[in-house]
Amino acid sequence: MKTLHTLSFIALGMLATAGSVLAQEWKAAEPQSLPEKRHENSMTAANGKLYLLGGRGMRPVDVYDPKKDTWTSKSQTPMEMHHFQAVSHGREVYVLGAFTGGYPHETPIPNIYIYNPEKDEWRKGPEIPEARRRGAAGAFVHNDKIYLINGIQDGHWDGHVAWFDEYDPKTQTWRQLPDAPRPRDHVSVAVLDNKLYVAGGRLSTAKINQVLNRTIPEVDVYDFKTNKWTTLDASQNLPTLRAGNTTVAFGPRILVMGGESDTQVPAHSEVEGYNPKTKRWERLPSLHQGRHGTGAAVLNGKVYIVAGSANRGGGPELNSMEVLEKK
Repeated sequence: MKTLHTLSFIALGMLATAGSVLAQEWKAAEPQSLPEKRHENSMTAANGKLYLLGGRGMRPVDVYDPKKDTWTSKSQTPMEMHHFQAVSHGREVYVLGAFTGGYPHETPIPNIYIYNPEKDEWRKGPEIPEARRRGAAGAFVHNDKIYLINGIQDGHWDGHVAWFDEYDPKTQTWRQLPDAPRPRDHVSVAVLDNKLYVAGGRLSTAKINQVLNRTIPEVDVYDFKTNKWTTLDASQNLPTLRAGNTTVAFGPRILVMGGESDTQVPAHSEVEGYNPKTKRWERLPSLHQGRHGTGAAVLNGKVYIVAGSANRGGGPELNSMEVLEKK
C-alpha cells in the first residue's frame, strides 16, 4: 500500500509538471505600433528593450520599448545583413556570422558590425579571420566573450562547417575551439547552466537541389566546465526536424521555436523545450503563426518572437509579435 501511495504521488507530480508546461500559452501581442516586415533577420534584448535588425534587403533597426508598448524605427544597417544570430554585449548589439547578397551564393560579411543604441549608430568592428568566415551560424555571449558556432561558407550552395570560435571584445582577439561533432547551418543556439545546446539546422546544398530536406536530428552539447563536446542519446533527438528555427534558454529549458523544412509549405509553429534535468523534450504550446528566419529574445521573464517568413523560403514576410510568459 505504501508503494502504491508513493507511485501515485510521483505520478501526480509528473502530471503537475506537465500541466505547468501546458498552462503556458503564446499571446498574440497588439502593440501600439509594429516593426517593419522582414525575414532572415535577428533580434536580441539589451538595455531593457528589444532590437530587431537585419533581414534580406536594407532594413532599419526597430526597437521595442515594453514600458511604452511601441516599436520605433532607427538607423538602417550599414549594409544588407541577414542569416545571423545577433547578440548583446556591453550595452551594444553585435552582428557576426552573417551573410550579405542574394540566393544561392550569399557571401559572409568579413567584419563584425556593432550597433550602439544610445547613439543610434553603427560601426565596423574587427575583421573575422578570413579562413573562418561563414554565415547562417549560431552566436551567443558567455562570460563576457562572444562565440560563433557552425554555419556555411557559400550561401545556400555548399561549405558547411563545424567550426567553433571565441572572440574576446576586450582584446579583440580570436581563438579556435574544438569543432562541433557535426556541421550544420541555419542554426540558432542557447546556453543553459554552462552548457551550449546546438539543436536544429541542416546542410543546405543548392548545388544538388537539396536545400530544405537535409535537416539534422542530433543535439550537440558543449560543456564549458570540461571544454568537451558530447551528443545527446538518439532518444533525445530534436522531435520536429527543422532549420531556420530560433532558440532561447527559458527557465529550466532550451526552447526551439518555429523553423522550416521540406515536410510542409507553412513555416513550423511547433515549440519544443529540452529539459536537461529530466533529459526529455517537452511539447509546449505552438505559435499562433508559424515562422522561420527570425529571432527570439527573453526580456523581463517573457519570450518574444517577432517577424520572419510565414512559409518556407522567402515569404510572406511578417511583422507580428507573440509573447510567452512563465507560469
